[in-house]
Amino acid sequence: MFAGLPELGISNGEDLKETLTNCTEPLKAIDQFQMENGILLPTLQSALPFLDLHGTPRLEFHQSVFDELREKLMERVATIAEGKDEDRYIKLEELLEKSFPLVKMPSIQPIVMQVLKHLPKVPEKKLKQVMADKELYKVCSVEVKRQIWQDNQALFGDEVSPLLKQYIVEKEAALFSSDLSILHNFFSPSPKTRRQGEVVLKLTQMIGKNVKLYDMVLQFLRTLFLRTRNVHYCTLRAELLMSLHDLDVSEICSVDPCHKFSWCLDACIREKFVDAKRARELQGFLDGVKKGQEQVLGDLSMILCDPFACNTLVLSTVRNLQELLSQDALPRDSPDLLLLLRMLSLGQGAWDMIDSQVFKEPRMDLEVVTRFLPAVMSIVVDDYTFTVEQKLPSEEKTSLTYPTTLPETFSRYIQENRVACEIGLYYVLHIAKQRNKNALQRLLPALVDTYNDMAFGDIFLHLLTGHLTLLSDEFGSEEFCTAVFDNFLLTSFSSKENVHRHCLRLLNHLQQKVLASYMETVMKTLEPPKQMNSTEFSSISNTIRGDISWFTQYLSISVLIC
Repeated sequence: MFAGLPELGISNGEDLKETLTNCTEPLKAIDQFQMENGILLPTLQSALPFLDLHGTPRLEFHQSVFDELREKLMERVATIAEGKDEDRYIKLEELLEKSFPLVKMPSIQPIVMQVLKHLPKVPEKKLKQVMADKELYKVCSVEVKRQIWQDNQALFGDEVSPLLKQYIVEKEAALFSSDLSILHNFFSPSPKTRRQGEVVLKLTQMIGKNVKLYDMVLQFLRTLFLRTRNVHYCTLRAELLMSLHDLDVSEICSVDPCHKFSWCLDACIREKFVDAKRARELQGFLDGVKKGQEQVLGDLSMILCDPFACNTLVLSTVRNLQELLSQDALPRDSPDLLLLLRMLSLGQGAWDMIDSQVFKEPRMDLEVVTRFLPAVMSIVVDDYTFTVEQKLPSEEKTSLTYPTTLPETFSRYIQENRVACEIGLYYVLHIAKQRNKNALQRLLPALVDTYNDMAFGDIFLHLLTGHLTLLSDEFGSEEFCTAVFDNFLLTSFSSKENVHRHCLRLLNHLQQKVLASYMETVMKTLEPPKQMNSTEFSSISNTIRGDISWFTQYLSISVLIC
């Protein structure tokens, strides 16, 4: 416990033991030891007997004095570090040199750690000693750890890895939330609210103002994104930069070439819309990438691959198409729309760009503009025409029926082009939000075959199930149930476990609305595999208590199985 005292010329327990062993008068030896090692204040010696008279142990007195002096010294260290003296760090280094031998003493350790914390550059020898001792490493401040981490990427990776895993788990848990609502979904929290999450705050604190650590975290995120294709890593990349922006960490923001682009895009995400002014700013950033700096496109593409950015871009695209319809204009005539497609294309191509290390904007398929988007607009016109027809007086109505087929161009492009597919999926969400049952029944079968099975991705299914709650009364119709389940969701549930879970989320919310006869059919389709151990199934069933319906029991069991 008292290791290090001899190095400073201070006697310890071993010295006292040796003195008592070799002396002839122990009481005198003890008095002498107390005189030499006690508080060197002449006036104190005459006062100590009064403490004895009051029954106050010398240990208690010395401990209280020690605690007070320790607090004063720690305050003094902070004051010196915050001062403007040119030699302030020299003073701290001298104090560190004197106190470090006692770093293992619990009573002295806080002082040593305080000195280490306030040194902008801790001597390398001391850092290695701290790093080599697990207990010291554990108790040292994050300011000291930053200096250790910046030269030990593996150690920093070990610290960061659990946080990155936690972040992904939290994002995926949000997508499978049992709370289905169009108002409170995955994209509801504002950017600033999301940046108050535990993981983002911890990473921001770990990085501080250290550019090297920031670059390491970005490299971890790129590597994990490449390895897993998980777009939530792209979200974290953007959130981390904007969290540092919120804290005004100019040391990092000023050197990240994506900072101003992310800042502008963050404002768009907050509004869930890219207006004309911000569109021009974003275009200026993209056009401003100079020759020789093309590598920045890799980071820009990651930021645009963030689902929150993608959500904003596609919502703006759908809104833009509506405005073009009202103006009798074509998609190719809208610079803002072309920019949105350009950014969507760059974001959707993030993985390919980083994987190939070919930093070049992907060429946009012009037929998406000249053929696919007009096909989407024709579907909108079909809806509008049918709606107007239904409102006409009976004598003016024609024999117009609602179309059941889709333009061949629409179906082909959502299968072959990722940007077109994203727009098509969000158009489906748009018509669901409008409670347009006819259009939904027309479109859902086409989503069975989409680019890279995007229609069966968790983000889209999370949003779709939330939007379908607006049409809850329609689930009393077998025709609508067939369109949603048989013609779309149940076409792939057996091969995609996530689709099974989203079906259960939707059914749990709509159990009182779905047609009873159809419910029984869906239940049989979704029932657990027969090979499941009956004892295990029974055990799970017995854990469910309370007055709940048989359907809710089954859902609980199914979720556990999944």
